[in-house]
Amino acid sequence: MNEVNILAIDIGTKTGWAKYERGGKITGGTQHFKPKKTERQAIRWARFKEWTQMALDGVHIVYFEDVKAHAGVLAAHAYGGYLAILEMLCVTRNIPCHPVGVGVIKKYWTGKGNADKEAMINEAKRRGFNIVDDNHADALALLSYALKQEF
Repeated sequence: MNEVNILAIDIGTKTGWAKYERGGKITGGTQHFKPKKTERQAIRWARFKEWTQMALDGVHIVYFEDVKAHAGVLAAHAYGGYLAILEMLCVTRNIPCHPVGVGVIKKYWTGKGNADKEAMINEAKRRGFNIVDDNHADALALLSYALKQEF
């Protein structure tokens, strides 16, 4: 089996992530990129870029949640900015970047393509993960899906 390091990422102002490293080690959590009231909005992009550069160290493949419907215009714009940074960093490092639809992830993880946040969290706990929040649960679900695709 050709083992690789995989990063699964639920992109957003609260970014959920999960990383699989050779040998079976899984780490993850949630990163927050929301600017403080006294900061310019663009700081979110700088923080996301800095964090993503570190998260990609040693990674061979990235899977990300491919969102097609957003809660509003601001959410869509934010997602687009984060996605552009992720894809740019992956292409400059020659790391394949695979989008996976939200419904695909939910159905794979819970059996329901429209599972709510609570169902995603409960499934992560059922599988033995100590999760931070729903973003972390989504990233773990995506990582599980990625592992099935890769191995």
